[in-house]
Amino acid sequence: MAPGEELGAAAQTVELLIEGMTCAACSARIEKQLNRLPGVEAVVNLATERANIRYVPQLAGLELLLATISRAGFIARPRITTTAADEQARKAEVRRADLRQLYFAIGLTLPLVVPMLGLLDPSAPTHDELLPRWLQLVLATPVQFWIGWRFYRGAANALRSGAANMDVLVALGTSMAYLFSAVVTLAGLAHLHVYFEASAAVITLVLLGKQLEARARARTTEAIEQLVRLQPRTARVERNGELCEIDAALLIPGDIFIVRPGESLPVDGEVVDGVSTVNEAMLTGESMPVAKRAGERVFAATINAQGMLRCRATGVGEQTLLAGIIRLVGQAQASKASVQRLADRISAVFVPTICLIAVVTLFAWWAIGGVFSTALVNAVAVLVIACPCALGLATPTAIVVATGQGAAAGILVRNADALERAGQISVLAVDKTGTLTQGEPALTDVVALAATADEALRLAASLEQASEHPLARAILREAQARGLTLPALDWFHAIPGWGVTGCVAGRRLSLGAATALAHTACPGELIDTLQRDGKTVVILCAEAESLSPEQPHPTLAGQALALLAIADPLRASSPAAVARLQAMGIRLVMLTGDHLETAAAIARQAGIDDYRAGILPGEKASAVRTLKEGRTIVGMVGDGLNDAPALAAADVGFAIGAGSDAAIEAADLTLLRNDLTALIDAIALSRATSRKIRQNLFCAFVYNVLGVPLAALGYLNPVLAGAAMALSSVSVVANSLLLKRWRRVHHPPT
Repeated sequence: MAPGEELGAAAQTVELLIEGMTCAACSARIEKQLNRLPGVEAVVNLATERANIRYVPQLAGLELLLATISRAGFIARPRITTTAADEQARKAEVRRADLRQLYFAIGLTLPLVVPMLGLLDPSAPTHDELLPRWLQLVLATPVQFWIGWRFYRGAANALRSGAANMDVLVALGTSMAYLFSAVVTLAGLAHLHVYFEASAAVITLVLLGKQLEARARARTTEAIEQLVRLQPRTARVERNGELCEIDAALLIPGDIFIVRPGESLPVDGEVVDGVSTVNEAMLTGESMPVAKRAGERVFAATINAQGMLRCRATGVGEQTLLAGIIRLVGQAQASKASVQRLADRISAVFVPTICLIAVVTLFAWWAIGGVFSTALVNAVAVLVIACPCALGLATPTAIVVATGQGAAAGILVRNADALERAGQISVLAVDKTGTLTQGEPALTDVVALAATADEALRLAASLEQASEHPLARAILREAQARGLTLPALDWFHAIPGWGVTGCVAGRRLSLGAATALAHTACPGELIDTLQRDGKTVVILCAEAESLSPEQPHPTLAGQALALLAIADPLRASSPAAVARLQAMGIRLVMLTGDHLETAAAIARQAGIDDYRAGILPGEKASAVRTLKEGRTIVGMVGDGLNDAPALAAADVGFAIGAGSDAAIEAADLTLLRNDLTALIDAIALSRATSRKIRQNLFCAFVYNVLGVPLAALGYLNPVLAGAAMALSSVSVVANSLLLKRWRRVHHPPT
């Protein structure tokens, strides 16, 4: 049962910043402890050091969540109480403190390790002769118990909560080497070797690896930090007839603000006055500027290129598109891909298994060789080389980088699962209007029958003045473009599924679909020709009787005045995008509520063989579910309110960014560019991310599969094992960072 279903209560969400996690076992332990609480669903991300928690306050409040994490040995704070700048400052201070400790560790460890290089020369003195044992003890002790205290603290917290993590392995391995060497030194057992250099070097190398890993992980979140920095801090606002500069955070909806050439927009708004072009690359990834004039929408952090714009604020603070993008990217980065669950299950048993292997190694070597020191060194090597960090970082680091790259290219990912599945789709259901087509119907033909073309258009536009239908807007736009004067509309009535009827200047008129009217003078062949070209044909006719508004239905016996053909033109980029998707092995199916002839024409122009016409909104979702039969992974791309059920029914839903809020809410990925080329980029990014995750997991698994047996068989000493362990996590993060080289697929200009 989901948290929100318990007690019928509304669930809340909170994002917590967590300090102290060192490996996948830590994040898995916190997640397990939180999910044991009633009414709580938690996902903990090691790469971002955050927990996304959905909880029911009546069952488990925020105080209980924080206390649970504290009992597990970690520090947590709500993200809402910490600004991005504060969090960056805190992390920077932690890195500086760690760096100071690392310098101390290197300074104390080098005297222990450098003399070991002399062992490469058989004639050189032994290690013990080069550096007195008491001095080795003095140098190794602060490294072990001061600099290495963090590992003891982490191990104690883990064991107290009934789990084990990387800290347990490091603390156990280095303590065994140090304590054995200390006993040998203090007891004066000169015939036995000491391994102070091994314990100190392992701790130093682990700290070095953590420092490199932290730097690399910080780079994975650069994309979202750049988005945060884009929004300007101040705005130039009209107040009481004067222009003043205020904090952008103080703007409220309705405020009039001015944006000069070269400046960034402080909030979302609507242009009131001015003509300019705006660079929206930070939203869509498109470098070409977009023309803006009165009535056009503008967005926060986009750059005004030429003229001055006077705008009215519509979205401020957390309501801007940029804030929504940052919020969505953050949620995606904190989510967990399904492939990560395998790594989590392995991490849960990994450390206990390694401890068991180390114990077996110790007793096996001691029993077979009879030399305890050799057995101890090999057991320590097993403990040190095994680290679940690489497993824990393999997936989340790739997801963090990929979602940041996607946001920069105008691809917003709701969660990691959606990003993972997007590259696996084999069938793509495509909405027609606004997806394949421009989504803005235009009047293409006025065929005069019993009236001139301009007269017919003037009457039709007058009749459509009261209609909100997209076809009505197309007729009105054309009449305005021709400068026609429209007579008064006496009364008006819309008939769903049929058309409209009304009285214009005392004359009863009807305008309806060709299939709904049965007029005797309609040229059927011409209508068929227009429809085959993908155009919707409506007929304007004068009714034989001048009926009143109380008798709105047409007589079906009036005189046809003209045919009006309206088309939603195919996007110039659609045919190439369809061909590219098909080349990627994806079968396309067009779903549309339009009639068969129009659907066939658009499908033919786009290069799509499979199409379904006359489908109602609810039927689109059923069509998607039918396509999913046989375990086929089906994607759906659409932009309208009527596409929302189908988007939700698909395995992966793609919403065109200019579409309705309902469509975007139902989708898994939102494409801010209004054409299918953005979909190609989303699928390419998904496939690149999946490859990177597989590479990371392969490296993490192979590293442990090869490293642990080599250590157990005595082929690796603890120092080399520590270096390998440190490099394993760094290599996984560095491999994920290679996703920063991903670029949008080159698309021909449209």
